[in-house]
Amino acid sequence: MKTLVFLEHHEDRVQKGALGVLSAAAQLGGEVAGVVIGSDVRGLAAEAEAFGAGTVYLADDPQLGQPLPQTRVDVLAALVREQGFDNVLFAQSVLAADVAAGLAARLDAGLNWDLSGLEERDGQLVGRRAALADSVYVDVGWVGTPRIGLVRAGTYEPVESGGAAQVVDAPVAVEAHSTLATMLEQARAESSGPSIEDADVIVAGGRGLGAPEGFALCEELARALGGAVGATRAVVDAGWYPYSAQVGQTGKTVSPKLYVALGISGAIQHKVGMQGSNVIVAINKDANAPIFEFSDLGVVGDLHAIVPKLTELVKQRTGG
Repeated sequence: MKTLVFLEHHEDRVQKGALGVLSAAAQLGGEVAGVVIGSDVRGLAAEAEAFGAGTVYLADDPQLGQPLPQTRVDVLAALVREQGFDNVLFAQSVLAADVAAGLAARLDAGLNWDLSGLEERDGQLVGRRAALADSVYVDVGWVGTPRIGLVRAGTYEPVESGGAAQVVDAPVAVEAHSTLATMLEQARAESSGPSIEDADVIVAGGRGLGAPEGFALCEELARALGGAVGATRAVVDAGWYPYSAQVGQTGKTVSPKLYVALGISGAIQHKVGMQGSNVIVAINKDANAPIFEFSDLGVVGDLHAIVPKLTELVKQRTGG
């Protein structure tokens, strides 16, 4: 079984999610390769070999400098056809979803998305996917090859396994129609801390904060803990906090070591995005809030009184 993993990169680093999928692919066995696509990205190949790639294909060309999907589909389609990969895996992101869908159409291949698990059975790849609002999980498969899979964000943590990879230059043949789209501007959200996808600690706020100003409590505690701030769909829809911080079924899936939920009821749509956290702490004045059913530690009380004291205690312990 031959597996290729798309190694998405931003800010001169391979994304954590992509390295996590690469680590999972290595555990499946067989031949595992990664592919880095971009301009002036040769230095990124070394990141992949530490996470299980036996081969890293490098498509380094000025035509690939902009993070647009169609040129990446061109490169991947040619590589999959030439090398005969059985599986092509992606870590979920906006770009990866576009590329995976385009590749499936180009190769007339099957695509399973939102996968929360992968395993090998009798030489075949089997995926695990949530259904019925994440209340059940089902096994999914493919009727042919290549099998294309989009893995839910936060499903796998990168695990270094050592070893050395062979770096091979991949052919770059971009179709004429793929260059018709041009990126005019790439905006970046300003942030002084880690992103919620990469943070070991997340302090998330919900409607129980009472007002947009309540997120100052989240931000203060997150700074003290060296973490990031998350939010529920209800508050980002209300304009209280940016959509980039949304955790949940229609937002981002996270798996930090510590997840602190402030004023969050714990609806199933939010649970889906953070249930993989190692330790979940909830503070809510409603003792019957659903979030207490799956929290490791729950505090019933007024978060506006509790959180400032908690933040001060953390600062005293950490010297912050």
